Order: sequence, then structure tokens, then C-alpha cells
Amino acid sequence: MIIQTALLVALVLFLGLALFLKDLLKAAISLAAASLILGIIFLRMGATYAGIFEISVVAGLITVLFILTVALTKPGEEVKETRTANIVFPLFFIAFIVIDALVMKGLLHK
Repeated sequence: MIIQTALLVALVLFLGLALFLKDLLKAAISLAAASLILGIIFLRMGATYAGIFEISVVAGLITVLFILTVALTKPGEEVKETRTANIVFPLFFIAFIVIDALVMKGLLHK
């Protein structure tokens, strides 16, 4: 009971931080932490597929997309694609697809 209460309080705290932080990078990281906690809550409730999906897709892939978008945009400047961004984004995308495939393979063989 104490663990569930602590998880719910942490979830509300991180969601509040995501709403009120002015720095977009910190808000994206706070949102990722909230998604991770929500995934843990799902897993503790027995909703394995929902928990794994929440952790792998929302806390992982969507957060990487948010952070890359924030990193590639600079206020007051025209967006220029850099060589680093052209390499990093596909690598992160492939890494999360591989991790998700491995997790789903492990879940389907139980």
C-alpha cells in the first residue's frame, strides 16, 4: 500500500513538473519520468502489455523524439539540419525498435 501511494504521488509530482517547467528539455525529461512511473504502476497491477508499451514507446521513443526536436530547434534561428542529427535520430529509432522487438518476443514466448 505504501509503494502504490508513493508511486501515485511521484506520478502527480512529475506530471506537475512537466506542466510548469519553462525549460522544454527538463519538461520532456519530467514527462519521461512520469511515463516510467505509470508503466511501473501498470506492471504492478498486472497489465503487462500496457506497462511494457508505456515504458518502451512513451517513456523511451517519444521522449527521444521530444529531446531531439528541442535540441534541433533554437529560438530566433532558422532550423538547419546537422550531420549529427542525421546520424543520431536514425540510430535511436533503430535501437528502440530492436529493444521493443526483443521485449515483445520475450512476452509472446511466456
